[in-house]
Amino acid sequence: MKRLVCLICSCWLFVSAMAQTSLCISTDKTTSLVFPFSILHVDRGTKDILVQPVQEADNILLVKAGLKEFPETNLSVFTSDGGVYTFQVCYQPILTTWIYYLPTNKKATMATYANGILDNRRTLWGVRDNSWNIDAAVIGSYIKDDVVYYQLRIINNSPIDYDIEVLRFFIRDKKKSKRTAVQENELKPLQISGNTKQAKAFSHTVAVVALEKFTIPDKKFMGIQIMEKNGGRHLSMKLNNKDILRAIPLPDLK
Repeated sequence: MKRLVCLICSCWLFVSAMAQTSLCISTDKTTSLVFPFSILHVDRGTKDILVQPVQEADNILLVKAGLKEFPETNLSVFTSDGGVYTFQVCYQPILTTWIYYLPTNKKATMATYANGILDNRRTLWGVRDNSWNIDAAVIGSYIKDDVVYYQLRIINNSPIDYDIEVLRFFIRDKKKSKRTAVQENELKPLQISGNTKQAKAFSHTVAVVALEKFTIPDKKFMGIQIMEKNGGRHLSMKLNNKDILRAIPLPDLK
């Protein structure tokens, strides 16, 4: 029964932290903010907020009021995964909650992974297309939790800049029946890092696109379409399950 009560309390604190837009502190009790990653920097709106990192645990910040009834101010905390946590801080003489477990900033974490993959060496072959000296290829795929990261490279071997107007991902039927229309589902990227605007003449560009984890039914494929702005050098690539299953697992962020 005691374990159940502790579990309920932990869940309540987690939900409370997720919904937190304001943080109330007092002069009599220390409030603990527990972040999912190491704290890099703390910015206080005023000196009325006293903060102290915990030396033995670099993801915990201790917060206390230095003055009673201080005017409302703010507190920002930057973490090693690229997350930014901002609080509106007010004074409250009696606290009902003084430990907050902050959730992972998923968007910031995806950006950190995607940016870190940009310069990785090639790990995937066989998924490519070319048109008039423009060559596109998926040169790597990685997975972390429920997100797959695709590393794309475009090489421009022509004297004319290649301006990208469309970069889209979709799931489509492999074969079209005469009596039925082609079924297609658009895939919305969760994060895009790198240059997806232009591959300059005689150069190349790399981008990483994060998509929600999925597998493909046998009669379908994943398509990547790249279309040139005001031009006809369009590119199209196909991935099957065997390509997706080559994804390399990514380690936890430190």
